[in-house]
Amino acid sequence: MKRMSSAKTIVFILIAGIAMFTGCKKEEPIVAPIPQADVVNTFIWNGLHDYYLWNSDVAGLTNSTYTKTDSLNAFLNKFTDPQKLFTSLLYKYEVVDKWSFLVDNYKTIDDWISGTSKTMGYDFRLVRLDDAGTLLGYVRYVFKNSPAEKAGVKRGDLFLKVNDQQLTISNYETLLFNTDTYKLSFANIINGSIGLNNKSVNMTAIELQENPINKDTVFVYNNQKIGYLVYNGFNADFDIQLNDVFKKFMDANINQLVLDLRYNGGGSVQSSIYLASMIYGTDINKLFTKAQYNFGFQSFLVETYGSNYPNDNFESTIAGTSSNTSATINSLHLQKIYIIVSDETASASELLINGLRPYMNVKVVGINTVGKYTASMTVKDRDANGVVSTKHTYAMQPIVAKYANSAGVSDFVDGLTPDIVASEFSKTGITAAELTGILPFGDQNEKLLSYVLADISGIPVTAQTVKTAQIEFKNVAGNHNLNPFVNEMYINPIKKGSEIKH
Repeated sequence: MKRMSSAKTIVFILIAGIAMFTGCKKEEPIVAPIPQADVVNTFIWNGLHDYYLWNSDVAGLTNSTYTKTDSLNAFLNKFTDPQKLFTSLLYKYEVVDKWSFLVDNYKTIDDWISGTSKTMGYDFRLVRLDDAGTLLGYVRYVFKNSPAEKAGVKRGDLFLKVNDQQLTISNYETLLFNTDTYKLSFANIINGSIGLNNKSVNMTAIELQENPINKDTVFVYNNQKIGYLVYNGFNADFDIQLNDVFKKFMDANINQLVLDLRYNGGGSVQSSIYLASMIYGTDINKLFTKAQYNFGFQSFLVETYGSNYPNDNFESTIAGTSSNTSATINSLHLQKIYIIVSDETASASELLINGLRPYMNVKVVGINTVGKYTASMTVKDRDANGVVSTKHTYAMQPIVAKYANSAGVSDFVDGLTPDIVASEFSKTGITAAELTGILPFGDQNEKLLSYVLADISGIPVTAQTVKTAQIEFKNVAGNHNLNPFVNEMYINPIKKGSEIKH
């Protein structure tokens, strides 16, 4: 994309020229120019100045702050650490903007967007058992075609040791995250006592692209044919496969759809639009969501692509990408949907719920979602032709837009409120009964799904109460806890056939 500040640059040149001719009657002192700022620092400032949603709220990015190149260079040269410069230019960092980030190698962002990482292929959490820092792990789900799946690891498995060492608060990062091969030893909880069982597996991490479609099935409950889908991330590479799942639901003639987003932290805005169209309908004249960018970027996009550019309507076709072909969307044309959520449900998941609510009965089961109504965009250092600079490999993912639904609802900072309050685990701690009661996805007795099925059956469902724990464990960490991008929602590089170079 061409630099939007180029017009301002021309103005500065003209002003300098006028000063040169009108000031010839008086000799001005010669001032040594400020050295040019580091190329990475300049890239960071330019990118945030042009694209950042809250650029007008950050003094270091406003046009009035730096009217001369020398004054801007003087500011940028104060920072020897690009990360510190980046965070200094964010709006209320970690209070309002909790999501913009900078990396020193853009491959990190490319891999995150594709869902690719070197992994054993299982999502887990760790809990603290005692004051001494002893830890227990529990498996939340397993990736398809992963080393963990091939080793027989399953949702609900508990583990205590790695390479025959007891997990503790001081060694878990080294044992679980800093090695590519290890032995995992499993445990049971019997009558409140925790101990190793005879099960252990050896696994080696591989480069793997996680398939976000973790589970899809159709079953009959109380004379209702129910489609159930566990969807863990909005990844554009799997849009066609997701569409195939909805063909399966259509062919089965389901009566109800249950969409499980409890572990879905977000992803592609476009994938959220496609999924909404698969659920509700393909009327391309109906508004699903509307974006708001900063003033300069919004003006540029509208001028370049038309006044409707910030609007995203429902879609009838999935556009082809390098990894798949185009396809007609398989839509269920539903008037009601159940969506399972948690306090990890964020971004594109919330976009989906918020965008569908004006059009259909969206019954949300769980607890308040994260409350992220903003989207980011990958910004690499490109020249006027879109070629990425070879001078450095830095890239950033700044928040560039916020989204509202067709009714204008946005800014849900406290998350989206559920219709049926239910939590997979107690808010104050995880009980032994909860840990031993983690059932497979789709099991009709699984805690959150059982609340949905009760409501489908017409059984009154009241707010869940938290019982006193026989043993109470505190969450410590999990593999996604160390992922800074877990709740991100991003704008795809290609939208409506037009490439945004950034």
